[in-house]
Amino acid sequence: MFGDMMGMMNKIKETQTKVEETKKRLDSVMLMEKSNDELLQVKISANRELKSIQISDELLEDKEQLEDYLILTLNKAIKQAGEVNDAEVSAVAKKGMPDIPGLTS
Repeated sequence: MFGDMMGMMNKIKETQTKVEETKKRLDSVMLMEKSNDELLQVKISANRELKSIQISDELLEDKEQLEDYLILTLNKAIKQAGEVNDAEVSAVAKKGMPDIPGLTS
């Protein structure tokens, strides 16, 4: 029984290490999001870190419009990054978890 428990604990530790490695790798996974008319473009990492913003000169003429564009485009980028992050981390975690009777989904 203790051998099984130690094996499970080791597998959990290995999975934690792989999850942390995946999170670090996601720092280098870049996603681009644009406004529908491409007047605003943002680059964000899969770990939800904003890397760059490109704004067309046309948007600089209207503060309210620029603010709206920023909110919409940044929210889309953050959502997309979150989905990629969650999928990647979940896949690694699920793959590495030990089979524990009664805990399978």
